Amino acid sequence: MKQVRLLATTAMGLESIVADEVRNLGYDVQVENGKVLFDAPIQAIPRCNLWLRSADRVKIIVGEFEAYSFDELFENTKALPWENYISEDGQVPVSGKSVKSKLYSVPDCQAIVKKAIVDRLKRKYGLINKLTETGALFKTEVSILKDKVTLTIDTSGTGLHKRGYRVGQGEAPLKETLAAALVQLTNWKPEFPLIDPFCGSGTLLIEAALIGQNIAPGFNREFAAEDWGWIRQRHWDQAFQEAEDYAKYDQPLNIVGSDIDHRMIETSKANALEAGLGELITWKQMQVKDMSIKKPNGYIITNPPYGQRLSDKAEVEKMYRDLGEIMNQQPSWSVYTITAFDKFEQAYGKKATKKRKLFNGFIQTNYYQYFGRKE
Repeated sequence: MKQVRLLATTAMGLESIVADEVRNLGYDVQVENGKVLFDAPIQAIPRCNLWLRSADRVKIIVGEFEAYSFDELFENTKALPWENYISEDGQVPVSGKSVKSKLYSVPDCQAIVKKAIVDRLKRKYGLINKLTETGALFKTEVSILKDKVTLTIDTSGTGLHKRGYRVGQGEAPLKETLAAALVQLTNWKPEFPLIDPFCGSGTLLIEAALIGQNIAPGFNREFAAEDWGWIRQRHWDQAFQEAEDYAKYDQPLNIVGSDIDHRMIETSKANALEAGLGELITWKQMQVKDMSIKKPNGYIITNPPYGQRLSDKAEVEKMYRDLGEIMNQQPSWSVYTITAFDKFEQAYGKKATKKRKLFNGFIQTNYYQYFGRKE
C-alpha cells in the first residue's frame, strides 16, 4: 500500500485555511463542509499530523458506500481491506454518527461495523477466538450522512489542538487550532510588531510565534499512528527531521501580550516556556487603555472578553471603546478581533473593513478585520 485517502477534519469556517495548509505540504485537495479530503503517500500521515495548524484530526478513509439496511452496512464494511491498516492485536473502538439517514440508530451502526471488522480480521489472520485487542489503537468511526457511509481510522490520537505546551489556561481558553487560523487569516509577517491586549493564557501569541519561526505545531507531542507497524519508523524520522530543518529558530519576533489579570500573565509565561518560546514573547500586566504603541505597521490580533454575562456588558463595551480610541491614532496598524459581542463596531467606533463568521467552540462569533494603511 503506497497511497492513502486522507481526511483532515476542521471546525466550520476554517476549511479554506486547512485546505491551504494541506496544499502547502504538496497535496491536491477537495473541500467539503467541515473537512478537507486528499490522496497522498503514506509519508503524508506523519507530515500532516506534524504540520497542520488549524485541522482537528487527520483520518484515513478506509471506504465509502451507500447503505439502506443493516445487512448492507455489515457486508460492505466486511468487504473492505481492514487488515491493511489494523494489526492482529489492534484495539478497535468504534464511534459513530448518523444524520438524515435510514440507519439512524448510532449504537446499532457501531455494533454492526465492529462485528464486520472483527469477522474480516479473524478470517484474514486465521484466528478462531476473539481479537485480543491489546496492541496499538485504531480508533474507527462510522459516519452516515444521507445514507452515504464513510468509515475512517483516526491517525492523530488526541486532537491536534493539544500541542503539548498548555500547562495552564483561563476560564474561556481559545483552542490552539482556532488561534492558529486567526493568525493565518491576517497578513501578519514575523517582521511586523504584534500585540494581543487581552492575551489570557497566551495561546494566540504562542501560535503566532510558532508560525513566525515556522515551527511545526505537532513537534512536541505524540500521535496514535506512531504505534502502527505499517508506517515505517523512517517516515516519522524524516517528518521530524524536515520539521527541524524548516524551523527558523533565529527569526527575531516583536510580540507582546498583555492582560489585566496578573495570574493570566504568569500562565502565559509558563505556557510559552513549555512551548520553547520563553524569551520570544514579552508579557505585561496592564489594562488596554494603558497600551502604548511606538512602532508603525503593526498588528493587533485578539480574542477579548465577549460580555456574555449581563453584568460584564458595560465593562466589556468600555474595553472595546478604549481599544478603538487607541487604534484610531494608529492608522498604519491592522486590528483583528474575534468576539460574539454583536455591537462591537459601535463600541469600537468604526465599521470593520471585513467581517468573517467563525465558531469559537459552540459560540458563533464575528472576526472583525480593520486593515491598516502601511507607512
